[in-house]
Amino acid sequence: MTGSQTGFERRVQSALEASPSRIPVILGGCGSGRTFLLQRLRERAGRPAAQYIDVERCATTPERFLDAVISSSPFPAAPPEGGRLQNARESFDALLAFFDTARAPGGEPCTFLLDEVLELRTFESFPGLRHVLRDLLDALSASANRFVMTTRYVARAHRLLRDASARFEVMHLPALAAPEVVDMLAPSFNSYEQMATDDRDYLGRAVQALADGRASYARALGETMARMSHADPISALTALLAPDGTLTSTCRFCYELRLHRARGYGALKAILDILAEEEPLTLTEISHRLHRTPGSTKDYLSWLEDVDLVTSRQKRYSFSDPLLRLWVRLHCRPTPPTEEDVVREVQRYALGRVPQPEPAAALAYAGAGAPIDATPEERKSWGIIEID
Repeated sequence: MTGSQTGFERRVQSALEASPSRIPVILGGCGSGRTFLLQRLRERAGRPAAQYIDVERCATTPERFLDAVISSSPFPAAPPEGGRLQNARESFDALLAFFDTARAPGGEPCTFLLDEVLELRTFESFPGLRHVLRDLLDALSASANRFVMTTRYVARAHRLLRDASARFEVMHLPALAAPEVVDMLAPSFNSYEQMATDDRDYLGRAVQALADGRASYARALGETMARMSHADPISALTALLAPDGTLTSTCRFCYELRLHRARGYGALKAILDILAEEEPLTLTEISHRLHRTPGSTKDYLSWLEDVDLVTSRQKRYSFSDPLLRLWVRLHCRPTPPTEEDVVREVQRYALGRVPQPEPAAALAYAGAGAPIDATPEERKSWGIIEID
């Protein structure tokens, strides 16, 4: 994004500046830009007044997490009363006390930016810590400090906050709009100096559609198009989803992470394979293909919904992330996909998502979707106009 604030960022800032301040809980899937937003908030507040904490990376034991937070904090921390902390419960209580009593320079309230805050749930396996997240919410809601929390687990966050203090404000991070994608891609395309306005706008709409409005996907497409001498978005997506492509690694991480946070690992993978072949499907249709009872299939689907891998609309189930579905189609099988497989599936994906180009844009992107090693003559017979 540019240096100016987005509308969503202004909304978060307004919540923090209210009196009393509200606590934004920002929800968004993999690659939606949650971490980037928190880092912008830290820069805007000033590093002496705000601390960013990546909970997912450093939530090991309560004792070590406390040490990691305090040692990296710009805020001074008082030593624990009575000397050394004795156990996990005392360390977690000391963490909550630090969140409450820490102050910015001049004694002003400070801001804590807690990324992937639901990872603190792992502490509930330690003695005396059965309700970590509930205790955390109670402590933060009573503090004079400011807090912003994020998580990729939308369903779990809604369930956790169902009875929480009204100070918490749930905010769903919106998908990027096409004009925002245009702004994001500007550095990769030299600020569009050699591109007509219609072509630039069409590029933004095409990338927005292929990336499903997710910031990390759109950024990867832009960087790859620039690296491939300003190739079209479909060719770039084809390269990114090759066995050694960047989005292949990104999707694998998101897929495995969510599955390992859920129950019933093997059966859940089978359901995702089924939905990758065809969606949306009803519970009955999935249970028949899975060869399991509707009751057990319903449980499996609820576990997938719990980690936001699938969503249900009018009792029909589908992937929450369409690009992850494409990755499952390509890579969750016994052998890596061939180049032809990737080209075919990416074109199929694009066919249902990329907007119909204007004639000028269609000519500008002649060659879209052609194999990467195609000659100029072969590329002329391809293009977004052809597959649309």
